[in-house]
Amino acid sequence: MFFIPIFAQTINKENKIIMKTISSVVEQYIKSKPFLLSSLSQGIINLTSLARIMMPELEAHLGKDVKQGAVVMSLKRLSEELDFKINYKISKVLKNIGEITVRSSLTDFTFISSDSLLDNQAKLISEINKQQDIFYTSSRGVNETNIVTSTSIEPLVETIFKNEKLTHKIENLSSITVKLPQENISTPGVYYYIFQRLAWEGIIIHEVISTTNEFTIIVSDDQIDVAFKVIKDLKNVFD
Repeated sequence: MFFIPIFAQTINKENKIIMKTISSVVEQYIKSKPFLLSSLSQGIINLTSLARIMMPELEAHLGKDVKQGAVVMSLKRLSEELDFKINYKISKVLKNIGEITVRSSLTDFTFISSDSLLDNQAKLISEINKQQDIFYTSSRGVNETNIVTSTSIEPLVETIFKNEKLTHKIENLSSITVKLPQENISTPGVYYYIFQRLAWEGIIIHEVISTTNEFTIIVSDDQIDVAFKVIKDLKNVFD
């Protein structure tokens, strides 16, 4: 029968504890840097170079020297986990994106919330229902309310809300509405991934409105073509 000396068993246990600690610190480091997280999950970053950059901060956090090989091993394990957690699951959702609808000639109003604001919104909706092909969406925060409408009814909005406090008004906007598959509600990171791709292209998002399986972004007219291409290409981004 072969016995492992107690001394060797102790060393192995200590090494496992150290590796576990290094792995948790490496994971915490990567998760605190979203763009690095994305690059690692896609396998487009040199693990040895990254480990070398990380080591001073890891050693300061752990209060002891760290071997570069241990950091590389932790990064490799983490990248494999992320590839499944992020890329595989998100790709299934993105490949099943439904229809994409684009609207132009929109205006975004921001009002300070008040006791009369909801009543005025009801009046506006009542008037909109009398017309055809009018875009309207609204989102209410704690202190302010945004209303995005077709520019054609801008005078109507200004008349109905004349006694409300308008803080911002942005014209020359367009919207992109995207229908997502039902799996999006149980898949973490879908919205992050989409907005990350838009950010990489320098797209400024003025408003985001979402329902369970749809979301709408409001962007300026001069960025609508690029934003549309980014979203349309999401279906093929993992091919």
